[in-house]
Amino acid sequence: MDAHQIRNSYLAYLKDRGHVIIPRAKLVPQGDRSTLFTGSGMQALLPYLLGEEHPAGVRLADSQPCVRAQDIDDVGDNRHTTFFEMLGNWSLGDYFKEEQIRQFFGFLVDVVGLDPNKLYVTAYIGDESRGIPRDEEAAHIWQTVFHERGIEAEIVAMGSQADGDARGVNPGERIFYYDGGENWWSRGGSLEGTPIGDPCGPDSEVFYDFGPEHHDPSFGKAHPASDSGQFMEIGNEVFMQYHRLEDGSFEELTRRNVDFGGGLERIAAAAIDSPDVFRISLMWPIVAKLQDLTGRSYEDETVAMRIIADHLRGATFLAVDGVRPSNKEQGYVMRRLLRRAIRQALALGLSENFFGEIVPVIADLYQDDYPEVAEHRDEVIAVLVKEETSFRRTLEAGLEMVAEYAGTTMTGRDVFRLSDTNGFPKELTLEEAGRLGIAVDPEWESEFEAALEEQRARSRGATTLGAAGLPGGASA
Repeated sequence: MDAHQIRNSYLAYLKDRGHVIIPRAKLVPQGDRSTLFTGSGMQALLPYLLGEEHPAGVRLADSQPCVRAQDIDDVGDNRHTTFFEMLGNWSLGDYFKEEQIRQFFGFLVDVVGLDPNKLYVTAYIGDESRGIPRDEEAAHIWQTVFHERGIEAEIVAMGSQADGDARGVNPGERIFYYDGGENWWSRGGSLEGTPIGDPCGPDSEVFYDFGPEHHDPSFGKAHPASDSGQFMEIGNEVFMQYHRLEDGSFEELTRRNVDFGGGLERIAAAAIDSPDVFRISLMWPIVAKLQDLTGRSYEDETVAMRIIADHLRGATFLAVDGVRPSNKEQGYVMRRLLRRAIRQALALGLSENFFGEIVPVIADLYQDDYPEVAEHRDEVIAVLVKEETSFRRTLEAGLEMVAEYAGTTMTGRDVFRLSDTNGFPKELTLEEAGRLGIAVDPEWESEFEAALEEQRARSRGATTLGAAGLPGGASA
């Protein structure tokens, strides 16, 4: 089953179980200035999880494209992307743990066809000091679900991620209790950070085991919450069953919610039993086109091709949702994605414009399921090609200038000069310096900001003089 089939099968599966399929939210949150991008399926549904009535009812589902720009530096490994789709379903005061666990497990095993022997799960270990018990309910539901498939699943108290790194997984163990760093959800990101009055609660994560041959021992021993490569999280069920009181304690909610999110790309990778999400049907055509254009293989140029494929997917969807390259907010992130992609293309020998070859491939992958992609196709291609054409001249000159610092230490003023005079982004300057082994002053950022403030002061001075009717002013 490919990614396209998984997405549509998921929505049909949830619809058959009484869920209303709701439209996706745009990548730029509407009316929410607290974040630049929609980074999860639940983001647009937060008011309803906090108590508002949703006009579509109490059972909802969707597939939500997301952007997480904070992951940009991690792109290049086999699982991190800045753009991804989140399969989501919600119960607003309706069903709770048992129906949700059985629902997701049934989808993975009976619809997608995953081997249940390769699935491992986690639950919250509890916090006695705050009166929150271990989530034995979720763990025992999972144990029953596995037993019904002929799998005896032992439950183990693991603790923290570090505890798992030291202990690892023993034969027969399949359900693991972790602490709040792994299995507690709140808007504050932790038990202690949960805002007063907010709903919160334990979560249960589902992992796919790609096998010990994919384990990197530098992370310690293999276990679900490790980043070692053997296990990959493919879904997270959040059970909002508490809220925090004025005195900081926690009380059970009378109306409990379920917030589920499953990574489409990761489930698709599990479906082909490959830990490399770039080999799935939504990614590989982009990689294949890059191989055709460059004459180089993915195996030899893995990181560069992953970065280009991810960044152009994200930029394409941002353009579909109306974002344009700029030096501010969403446009700045979009521009950074595009410029990083161009830099990697240059390393692959693509010295000429190539967005016009890649973006249509991306549009083809999505336009059947997202009609807005087809509607804005030509406009999106034109926007991205224009940005590529504009930046290529800056890029080659900037790379040559960075190389001139070989054997020296770049200062913050050096970084500023490249940005101010040559239009070379500071992020690319730092990345290129790292690639070439050029030292950068640890205090570069403060010096960069000082130089930037001096430039702003000069601009303000020039504006004042102009307004006074002196040379440079409108009345001069």
